[in-house]
Amino acid sequence: MKAAVLDLPASISKHPLQITDVQRPEVRSGQVLLRVRACGVCRTDLHIVEGELPVHIKGLIPGHQIVGDVVAGATAELPAGTRVGVSWIGGTDGKCWYCRHNAENLCDSPTFTGYSVNGGYAEYALARADFVFPLPAALDDLHAAPLLCAGIIGFRALRVAGVEHGENVGLFGFGASAHLAIAVLKAWNCRVYVSTRGESHRRLAASLGAEWVGSENDQPPIALDRAVTFAPSGDVVIAALASLRKGGVVSINAIHLDRIPQFDYDSLLWGERQLRSVTNMTRDDARDFLRVADEIGLRPKVTAFPLAQANEALLAVKNDAIDGAAVIVP
Repeated sequence: MKAAVLDLPASISKHPLQITDVQRPEVRSGQVLLRVRACGVCRTDLHIVEGELPVHIKGLIPGHQIVGDVVAGATAELPAGTRVGVSWIGGTDGKCWYCRHNAENLCDSPTFTGYSVNGGYAEYALARADFVFPLPAALDDLHAAPLLCAGIIGFRALRVAGVEHGENVGLFGFGASAHLAIAVLKAWNCRVYVSTRGESHRRLAASLGAEWVGSENDQPPIALDRAVTFAPSGDVVIAALASLRKGGVVSINAIHLDRIPQFDYDSLLWGERQLRSVTNMTRDDARDFLRVADEIGLRPKVTAFPLAQANEALLAVKNDAIDGAAVIVP
């Protein structure tokens, strides 16, 4: 099969993914083999490819927002031809304290799709059968792919922030995840305030119904009940914290953060304001979000790239050169 294989972590401008022929994976017990229809490009893939997250597999195939058809390993629950989605969490041990206490996103021994096992920048991909999600028929492949991480983790970020219907919510950064979260917030009758760099991102936020849109250095005109940060920047976290009312919550939706700058406790955190990190997702998050996405007719803005242009897709994400999400189509 054709696949985009990571040679060595390096700046994406050096094209570290090699498009080459590799052996098609063989199915083992408890797995399904998928013919990949589409695979979304996530900023986490960029952190992996550029070495900000250490890679432990030689010849890794990235990609963890996979839409594919079951072609081997079929079961009664997943007959051949079933179209399913795969996300970042590719498996958990089911035995640790976190798994036994309904917190599988914090599992001590997780499997990460496209990181600790090969992912979906390829024509075929393996997945654990109990960690795939049948997809709504109304949702086409291109628009389903970004929902499988950017959508699910954005949904979890809203939950971690404790968002309630009708609140004032800030989104700091407006890329693949945030432009999906705003649709959920609007369905919940929330008023959304967006601070982000890039004029095209600000136009997109306004077109999707934001009450107010400003640059990354602008503060929303009202005190926020909740805020979610999407950029891997400590400066953005502090900006969001500075925008909260007393008792408000910031959830940090980033697997990697450059730093947390020194800040003044008395003016920014005191008053029972809270900072919370968002770590991975659960299968319940995935199922709940996909149901919501189907109910509200969520259709992300996407730009498709052929597998041969996987490096270019990652570079577009790094440079914020596209609105919405990038999706690789084998």
